[in-house]
Amino acid sequence: MASITEIKNRLPEEFVDNLYTMFSPGVVDNIFRGIAEKRYTTIRVNTLKYNIQELMKYFKEINIKFERVLWYKDALVIKNANEKEIQKLDIYKNGYIYLQSLSSMVPPLVLAPKEGENVLDLTAAPGSKTTQMAALMNGKGYILANELDKLRCERLKYNVSGQGANIVEVVNGRGERIGNQYPEKFDKVLLDTPCSGEGRFSMYNVQSYKSWSTKTVNELTKVQKKLFKSAYNALKPNGTLVYSTCTLNKEENEYILDWALNNFNLKLVPVNIEIKEGIPAFNEGLDKSVKNAIRILPSKNMEGFFVSKFIKRGE
Repeated sequence: MASITEIKNRLPEEFVDNLYTMFSPGVVDNIFRGIAEKRYTTIRVNTLKYNIQELMKYFKEINIKFERVLWYKDALVIKNANEKEIQKLDIYKNGYIYLQSLSSMVPPLVLAPKEGENVLDLTAAPGSKTTQMAALMNGKGYILANELDKLRCERLKYNVSGQGANIVEVVNGRGERIGNQYPEKFDKVLLDTPCSGEGRFSMYNVQSYKSWSTKTVNELTKVQKKLFKSAYNALKPNGTLVYSTCTLNKEENEYILDWALNNFNLKLVPVNIEIKEGIPAFNEGLDKSVKNAIRILPSKNMEGFFVSKFIKRGE
């Protein structure tokens, strides 16, 4: 692996400086190591078509080595095959499994949609979390999956169809308008918001961090607030809203939560999921309940992520 200095020198200087203001030097070093790791391939079994026992049996037959994920029984870490090799398998082509980062599986688990509920996925493409939620709901209920970008929306439709997620309706529209179009319609809302993607930085992919800037971060926070307001308006009283990002900074994470708590009738509740790479959010100078959210630090298994869970107080 590259040295810490080498990793640091490749990344945007302001991003590096920001990490040192947030974390101790030891934690920052761990984040750099996470950015320098080649991550394992991770998959989720699509329980609408298949089950984990059959999948493990099949993998043993074809000598694919794997590890179970402690906090999610339907996920596996693949030890001796990459994504391209998995994509050649019939079980992949037939939608029995889905290639998905482990961190990306956390927000749907925290939202915990149930059979028969109305669920909104506000910024849904490419559909990893949408199809995961359809499986968690055993294909019973309704999911509205919204995506602004036309091309990404087509990809979303393709993935939803391939996974047999028939309870999903895909719409191509502006997320910030959904709240007015569907006021208090949904039991649960997932806002996995567009973000600066710091948790997905990889030393081996310059594109992952090339376009990062503090200006972009600040512009994204404006978008995130508009989407949050829309998500809140679409949510029924006593409903659950999960706000998540794949970034590490406070601006798109803690500060958004603090702003939301100050502007909406919401309660921020603990994220009850035990993940080795997860640490409580910072709450110094902010609403004390912000610490209920978790930040997942990048590692060989996980991308960097941030997950929070709100309940809309009853009117």
